[in-house]
Amino acid sequence: MYLPRHFEETRPEPLHALMRAHPLGLLVTPGDDAGPVANSLPFLLDPTPTDEAPCGTLLCHVARANPVWREAPGAAVLVVFQGAQGYVSPNWYPAKAEHGKVVPTWNYSMVQARGRLQVHDDPAAVHAIVSRLTTRHEANQPRPWAVDDAPPEFTATMLRAIVGLRIPLTSLVGKFKLSQNRAAADREGVVKGLREQGAEAQAMADDMLRAKPLTTP
Repeated sequence: MYLPRHFEETRPEPLHALMRAHPLGLLVTPGDDAGPVANSLPFLLDPTPTDEAPCGTLLCHVARANPVWREAPGAAVLVVFQGAQGYVSPNWYPAKAEHGKVVPTWNYSMVQARGRLQVHDDPAAVHAIVSRLTTRHEANQPRPWAVDDAPPEFTATMLRAIVGLRIPLTSLVGKFKLSQNRAAADREGVVKGLREQGAEAQAMADDMLRAKPLTTP
């Protein structure tokens, strides 16, 4: 992807934070003559680095009817995680009143994760993946649901209908386009403008306040 230096994010902590906050990733796998195939899937990030996975490991599962697990085992794959994003109006820049030389843009944060796809089709491995995913996403519930809360025979039937996927990550690249290249006054104007918009715009304003600016006042 096109990645100007001032928008590049390489620190593991903010990259992992975005992936955890926005776990629905877009898995892109090689396709046939029609081109690449994309599947939106909820992922669990295990950040522990290993020789096989220096950037951590992604875990998920797919329906057995989804051909991706048959078509792409061992393939080099890309998973894209999209954070807060939104339109930036030129009206928010104080520079507009000074000289008018401003244009609209779009701010966003994203992480691209790469590795080779592994397929886990044995019941114990699939159960482990589903249990970890469930524990992660049920954590904020008043009474977290667990896989073993369901009747064993029902759980066994459901597990036979899915296949586990594991992606040891060899690369993590972040692009956090958050007005780092604008003057401090313009950044403040964008944050103020975003605060008057919806929830996602306000989340992006929070991201901007955490980003390291390229320019000074």
